[in-house]
Amino acid sequence: MLVMEASSVFTAFDKDGDGKVSASELRCGLESILGEDVAEEDAAAILAAADADGDGLLNQEEFSRLAADAHENDDDVAKRRCLMEAFGMYAASSSTEDMATTMITPASLGRTLSRLGSHELGVEECRAMICRFDLDGDGALSFDEFRVMMMA
Repeated sequence: MLVMEASSVFTAFDKDGDGKVSASELRCGLESILGEDVAEEDAAAILAAADADGDGLLNQEEFSRLAADAHENDDDVAKRRCLMEAFGMYAASSSTEDMATTMITPASLGRTLSRLGSHELGVEECRAMICRFDLDGDGALSFDEFRVMMMA
């Protein structure tokens, strides 16, 4: 089904039906999807990066690879957003806007676990849980340390 979907998207972009997508066709297609103007230079750069055979056009295979890469990037953004929300739930500060200063401390971990219905853990137990992934040894988890922990 994904191949058929990519094929129909390719056909929609290939306005002149020549089996190739030019920079201007790519630009028009992206504008219709995004709902905003796309600079000619941006469309040309995207095409050049995906143009494996160097003919200045995208065939269906090159277009499909470009679409798959874009989909992977969307997945990465969604995963990061979910991790940021989870981190914010456990962090000492309720704001996740400044990831550089927001940390999960033993106390904030204990409070959140208690609110989530886990049995109450003491500060020492929470400190031990944090210690395993506290890469810089500051006694708390930064967002990057939390991300490493969640990916382990």
